[in-house]
Amino acid sequence: MKAIVYQKRGTPEKLILKEVEKPVPGDHEILVKIHATSLNAADYRSMQMGLIPKRKIFGADVAGIVEAVGPKVTLFNDGDAVMGDLSNAGFGGLAQYVTADEKVFVHKPENISFDAAAALPLAGLTALVGLRDRGKLQKGEEFLLVGSAGGVGTYALQLAKFFGARVTAVCSTHNVEQTLKLGADEVIDYNTTDFTTLPGCYDLVLAVNGNRSLRSYYKMLKPGGRYVMVGGSFRQIFQALLLGWLYSFGSRKMTALSFKPLRDDLRFLAQLMHEGYLQAVIEKHYPLDETVAAFKYLRQGHARGKVVIHLPHE
Repeated sequence: MKAIVYQKRGTPEKLILKEVEKPVPGDHEILVKIHATSLNAADYRSMQMGLIPKRKIFGADVAGIVEAVGPKVTLFNDGDAVMGDLSNAGFGGLAQYVTADEKVFVHKPENISFDAAAALPLAGLTALVGLRDRGKLQKGEEFLLVGSAGGVGTYALQLAKFFGARVTAVCSTHNVEQTLKLGADEVIDYNTTDFTTLPGCYDLVLAVNGNRSLRSYYKMLKPGGRYVMVGGSFRQIFQALLLGWLYSFGSRKMTALSFKPLRDDLRFLAQLMHEGYLQAVIEKHYPLDETVAAFKYLRQGHARGKVVIHLPHE
């Protein structure tokens, strides 16, 4: 099969298209013929940190068709359309086929395209856990979303509206219209307004790759307010892990998001998309052999929604 393989030497990008052996499913695994996969910051951040998958194939979000099942598989049959998050299962999505434990996948609703299904898992789960579990977002609360235009941000905005919050979103001029269309009650253009000067009036602040200090976010919280950081530079993540507990001694709480993806949560998100509460925002599509160019674009940090890779099949 064709795959994008990490190769430490030989190319500046360390990613090459090559033929590799097609995997065989184990007892509890399914073999998925991948139709689409989407890129995430988790892919290139893992490369930067030297965390290379055993198979040397990145790609967490996948959608495709089950081609074979292991002898002890009970959840799927050959021919089922599925979607899954491989970020905790060895990655492997940048290939024509992948094997993983059946519990990593859920059935793809019929009215969702493979592209939309591949764009949902990791970004959608990150937004869900950040809002519901870490952020404890409640109906009627004031929610500030910093970074509403990317993959996580577009889902966080829609989920916050589903949960009944009032959403103020921060983005660039270029993304104001998209953010309003996704349902934001108010949009702040960070090119013209310093949103950190706003008074402490938010119950929850979710910063997606936020580049401001912890103190600036802290001042924007109401008493009892929560701040959740999603991604960001290594310096910002380190700062949140090192100093977040200091800011959390009072009623305000500050934390950086980390989590293990759960199958029930992905099924919940797929159902929301099936029912029309969530839509995938996909800006660019690339064929597998242009994956390096897709990563270069994603690393610039200005992608609107998701970047999807299409897998070739005869």
